[in-house]
Amino acid sequence: MANATTAQALTDRPWADTSLPPRERAQKLVAAMTLEQKIAQLHGAMETIDIYALAAQAAESGEDMEQLAAQIRVERHVAGIDELGIPRFRITNGPVGVGMGDGTPSPPATALPMTIGLAAGFDPELAREYGTVIGSETATLGQHVLEGPGVCLHRIPTAGRNFEYFSEDPYLSGVMGVEVARAIQEHGVIAMAKHFAVNDQEYERFRANVEVDERTLRELYLLPFEMLVKDAEIAAVMSAYNRVRGTYATENRYLLHTVLREEWGFEGYVQSDFWSCRSAAPSINAGLDHEMPDAKWLNEANVKAALADTSLEIETVDRALVRRYTQMFRFGQFERPYAPGQIDAAGHGAISRRIGEQIAVLLKNDDRVLPLDPGVGRIAVIGQATYVDEACLGGGGSSKVDPLYTVRPMDGLRDVLDGLGSSAVLEKVTVADDLSNLDEAKAAAAAADVVVIMAGLVATEGADQPDANMLNDQNRLIAEVGSVNDRTVVVLKDGNPVLMPWIDAVPAVLEVWNQGSEDGHVVADLLFGVVNPSGKLPTTYPKAWEDTPVAGHPERYPGTDEGAGYPVIRYSEGLQMGYRWYQAQGIEPLFPFGHGLSYTTFEVSHLTVDATETDGTTPLSLEFTVTNTGDVAGAEVAQVYLSLPAAAHEPPKRFVGFRKVWLEPGASERVSVVIDPRATNHPLSVWDDGAHDFVVLPGEYVVHVGTSSEDTPLTATMTVA
Repeated sequence: MANATTAQALTDRPWADTSLPPRERAQKLVAAMTLEQKIAQLHGAMETIDIYALAAQAAESGEDMEQLAAQIRVERHVAGIDELGIPRFRITNGPVGVGMGDGTPSPPATALPMTIGLAAGFDPELAREYGTVIGSETATLGQHVLEGPGVCLHRIPTAGRNFEYFSEDPYLSGVMGVEVARAIQEHGVIAMAKHFAVNDQEYERFRANVEVDERTLRELYLLPFEMLVKDAEIAAVMSAYNRVRGTYATENRYLLHTVLREEWGFEGYVQSDFWSCRSAAPSINAGLDHEMPDAKWLNEANVKAALADTSLEIETVDRALVRRYTQMFRFGQFERPYAPGQIDAAGHGAISRRIGEQIAVLLKNDDRVLPLDPGVGRIAVIGQATYVDEACLGGGGSSKVDPLYTVRPMDGLRDVLDGLGSSAVLEKVTVADDLSNLDEAKAAAAAADVVVIMAGLVATEGADQPDANMLNDQNRLIAEVGSVNDRTVVVLKDGNPVLMPWIDAVPAVLEVWNQGSEDGHVVADLLFGVVNPSGKLPTTYPKAWEDTPVAGHPERYPGTDEGAGYPVIRYSEGLQMGYRWYQAQGIEPLFPFGHGLSYTTFEVSHLTVDATETDGTTPLSLEFTVTNTGDVAGAEVAQVYLSLPAAAHEPPKRFVGFRKVWLEPGASERVSVVIDPRATNHPLSVWDDGAHDFVVLPGEYVVHVGTSSEDTPLTATMTVA
């Protein structure tokens, strides 16, 4: 009887046959749907609102996007169809934890360190742990999609969403993004790469048009997306708000079809960013498959009208649905009942703490002020409320996570000092935003044996930082407090590079990023040497705004009106972005890409390559020795850069490989790094417009190995015939 019932069920619903390939199941399901059912599945179920009018109103009133979002109940789902067995499709935001989910407010989750911080770990295994926490919690909360990772680049240091993107470097972004995406999808959750493409700034993101040449687009801004498609088999891509070469990203057939599907072989589906869809027929014809969060455009009236006037064909509608359902079947989401569970707060918090400790970057440590001696007498902890009173959770906007718990800075310090058997006295001074009690802070600093200043910034989606002087009044706080005690440590908690006009006033600076839930414990462990910092900067820190690629170039940022009424942002710096810019221009940054000190010292030596001549297709194997020459266990990130032949007209170096090596004092390890010309990051190649492909040029290539983009003492030369 049971077998007969099952057979009848499969006859009624052939798409329920789990022995069939996911795409075939999707095709059978779509074939059984009415037109109205199909249209209802093209979009989210939220009530339609005019987000652009609300955004304009917020801009006029001075509200930021986070305040705007708080006024809106954002629904993140597609309604289910019970008679077809289609589940309610639940979508949650990322990429720094399980953020806004299906319904607002969302259930609490682990507030992880920001993505920029994860990239500072320079460790793919760390990225996999990060993705595992996110994927596990997304699945536990009964969600189907995690909108992340974000792999746009840090083109400008003030961009509002740098905190949720990895790096200024496309290869590092791709490597870390691939591991995060793989780990998320191992939990039966759809990962979604965003924001496709060149959504590298928040200013006028609904209107701006980005003009970028093809070579720059391919070698930099599309590269991490290409790696996610090919190496992670990512299930979904989110299109961006902005225009690209005059056409909105959601209507850009070249990006959504030609590049993504024809050239890269993408088999997933494309979702709009929330309210980024701008049309019905043009969007879905271009390759957009799913509008979120509402039906402003892909509603019944618009779609039926487009079908009637033949600007849209029903096969194109079917194609969009088959693409999404294929991924849902791929991950078993039709068969999975909705049964939210309990997140392992303690276990995931411990992972968050471990990640946080490995991503901190020791920027400066004169006279080895750090680590602090637990036996020190009196410690003054000084800073504004955001950084000393509460855990610094990180960026605002749709990616904000409601934490399961937090560890405040003072609580974390007390926990760690108690564990070390310390009797140190902690004194906290919370400095007013207007610095009205700065004298009190200076008096406490003068009376202390050690001063810890906690400072930083918390960026938010929807707005870039107003200027490069990102710490504002905190600069004065640091300079004046640092002047009264020569044992002052600055702990930076931020999601963007910051200017440091006070850098000579303090002996030690530790960048810990926006840490999330475990802020207090992580910072304390690092300050007192329970953990040795091993992070490296994933983004260049300039000395001054005037040194950046966009300074003095309004056409590069924030863009200029060229007659169409909207800002046009021209990426006229080309390939000279990030460390490539500073090296090509001969400008010394404050701290270069890849920089990071340790409580111990390391030496990288004895570079060998397995070939000095190659045909440009054979993998090149490098070996070198990393030695811990100090007296503390720690980790070094050995970095490999490549200089291309002069005919390539490239900036001096490109980042092509790395290895994080953990060593006891006095220990050495022989490290191998393989540079594969056929890899998805195209390490030896340049984009050739004539060939419309990546090509390896003949000539002399120089391999550089060291510990930052500016410190590469080991070199070797190879020739491509």
